[in-house]
Amino acid sequence: MNQRNITNYGSAIGEAIGTILESEIHRVLRPLAENFNCTYVKSGPQNKKGSNTKLILKDTDGNGYNIDSVIINHRFQPLVLIESKYIRYKKHNRDKASWICTAHPKLRETYPTIRKSLAILMGNWSLPSKKLLQSFEIELFEISFQDICQALLAHQINFNWAEKDRETARDSWQKFSLLSSREKDQLAEDLVASIKIDLENSIRQALTDANDEITQQVENVKIIIKTKKGERHIFEFKSLQEAVQFMESFDEVTDLNTSNKPSLIELVSQQNQLSLDLKEEIEFLEEEEEIIE
Repeated sequence: MNQRNITNYGSAIGEAIGTILESEIHRVLRPLAENFNCTYVKSGPQNKKGSNTKLILKDTDGNGYNIDSVIINHRFQPLVLIESKYIRYKKHNRDKASWICTAHPKLRETYPTIRKSLAILMGNWSLPSKKLLQSFEIELFEISFQDICQALLAHQINFNWAEKDRETARDSWQKFSLLSSREKDQLAEDLVASIKIDLENSIRQALTDANDEITQQVENVKIIIKTKKGERHIFEFKSLQEAVQFMESFDEVTDLNTSNKPSLIELVSQQNQLSLDLKEEIEFLEEEEEIIE
């Protein structure tokens, strides 16, 4: 990257850190996938100029999603979706987390062969964002911001600056740029080492019997019923037998009755209580003013 063209040194070094970490993740996972006679894919087909294009997977509605990498079997069917996301500031958490929570479930509906969704989170990820991802059955691996700062500090690079501290960001970028390729590779290797074993074990679990024609065991069954009014009713069962019994005895009047469904009464009650507390506080302050006068 030409330093003369850089306008945001913080973004530049953040992008560089994310790139070397992602490259190390590719280096670790590619041979592992090949050991199971699978293929690790991190880009789309080459364009006319010979450059790799983005890896775009489409859902049944034709929407395309730019996925960081995917492991496919010998039939070219996706088995594992992998995202590597670096974030410096927590204010960007929700956007990136929400995108993954949208893309991966849609792709899993389209490709039933997908066994796992993985997200490797690098940098400052908040607990609510991580819980959001996990609620969508996305398995998480984390390289924390503190670990990145500590690793860079070993090279006299201060990575923990205030958001608007341009001078420190520029100094850090200049020092990072002076690192050799080997030093950068070692930096990435050291950081990824903290998640490497767990990540490899997760991939092994997903790829076992990846190319075998075997009968799968049913873990649970989910039935989604959509009414003509747009309501969605979801019913979950532990076995096919339970699901079949439910459908055989299904009754629209009782099973689609919305009177006992979740409501926002707790939220409204909390808001009303806050309004009441605020009103009492204002009245108290007004009484205090009268006493002073």
